[in-house]
Amino acid sequence: MYDFATIGAWMEFAVRWLHVITAIAWIGSSFYFIALDLGLHRDRNLASGADGEEWQVHGGGFYHIQKYLVAPDQMPGDLVWFKWESYWTWISGFALLTIVYYFGAEFYLVDPSVADIAGWQAIGISILSLVLGWVAYDQICKSPIGKNMNLLMVVLFVIIVLMALFYTSVFSGRAAMLHLGAFTATIMTGNVVNIIIPNQKIVVADLLAGRKPDPKYGYIAKQRSTHNNYLTLPVLFLMLSNHYPLAFASEYNWLIASLVFLMGVTIRHFFNTMHARKGNPHWTWLATAILFIIVMWLSTAPLYRDDPVEEAQGAALRYAEAEGFDEVHDIVLGRCSMCHAAEPGYGPFLWPPKNVRLETADQIARQARAIYLQAGVTHAMPPANLSYMEEEERAAIRRWFRAAQEG
Repeated sequence: MYDFATIGAWMEFAVRWLHVITAIAWIGSSFYFIALDLGLHRDRNLASGADGEEWQVHGGGFYHIQKYLVAPDQMPGDLVWFKWESYWTWISGFALLTIVYYFGAEFYLVDPSVADIAGWQAIGISILSLVLGWVAYDQICKSPIGKNMNLLMVVLFVIIVLMALFYTSVFSGRAAMLHLGAFTATIMTGNVVNIIIPNQKIVVADLLAGRKPDPKYGYIAKQRSTHNNYLTLPVLFLMLSNHYPLAFASEYNWLIASLVFLMGVTIRHFFNTMHARKGNPHWTWLATAILFIIVMWLSTAPLYRDDPVEEAQGAALRYAEAEGFDEVHDIVLGRCSMCHAAEPGYGPFLWPPKNVRLETADQIARQARAIYLQAGVTHAMPPANLSYMEEEERAAIRRWFRAAQEG
């Protein structure tokens, strides 16, 4: 018989599956149309009056695509609107945020060592930040700043850095990174819902009424679409970051997130330039690589004060026999095994998270690398430090792991 916890786990899986599917559809269509628009041949005098055209081949068929700068003289009655991919990506994403982080606020949203707030307060901050974030972004775009694309991008990056600092000061590291992604994704979907689609509908209505559409609506929609284009890759990184403690549980997680947005710019600049047939700016590869190396360094920067040794894979026996293992064994049993057990005795778990069991010496030794990364190098575990692991205990884990490496 299925109980509520089992049903809830499958509901989470279903919503996550929906979120991934709709995100793939949205991002895929977005990238396709950006590449198409940039690659159109606009140097041809087309009898149709279109702004540009391109021939493409896919799936054994040939496609002749034309783009009208404003709209064709006669509006077809079977327009396809690309909007539901965006809508359902956000809807499913917010549903997943609710299921995992709101219902599991004690485990994933609140970290008393960061901010000692109640779960309902954290949820309120979460929702309010998403709403106010969209309002502030929209007003800035509509202000005189929005008329200068370069200045606008700088201002928006500053806002993202400030939001990264804010989120990491009130939420757990895992939740902070994910919320920065949700903050950005809300802006992206808000652009589609409130700007891009409404402006396109105004143009369609004018054409159907025999009026000449105002080109400004197309310009505004293009501006917001460009923003979405550059924000997509960082959002994907942030959504995946909760699986990688080196990203979200680092002391400099806010800075890591900020640099990821710069990597999104360099990567998209390369592809946008290439698709526009304006060359191949390979310097963006080097810039992206340097930024990623800095991100990797920042993820463990505080530990360089302790002179860590190079990490390497080793046999479980070596970890079990390494100096300090007995102390670490007791630490793990006291701080981790209540969840990582065949029958978890703490939290809402029906089985050990990720099926990792830490009840015996052999199990602990076999998970040495994961324990080192998630509880020694970072503060990813225990989640929200619910079992109150001390810094001295984390240091003991690091000493034990390094001793095994040296041995």
